Amino acid sequence: MSFLDTSTMAQAVAALGAVLLLIWAASRLAGRSKAGMRPMGRLGIRSVCAVDPRRRLVLIACDGREALLLTGPAGDQFLGWLPSV
Repeated sequence: MSFLDTSTMAQAVAALGAVLLLIWAASRLAGRSKAGMRPMGRLGIRSVCAVDPRRRLVLIACDGREALLLTGPAGDQFLGWLPSV
């Protein structure tokens, strides 16, 4: 009788398959919950776009409205509210 006979090897492969299946299912559930997550508060960042290496345009949402901010080393500027669609 060898150290790893056929039944022991089959159990090990089945156990490994079960663990990999649980890891895959957990990662799918974690990805789905992140994708469907909404900001919990009243304020959230919708998008960030680099204007140049030092400045960024930031689209924020606040109470169902969207606004643009320009951030950079000289300071941050509020560019205004976007019209509702």
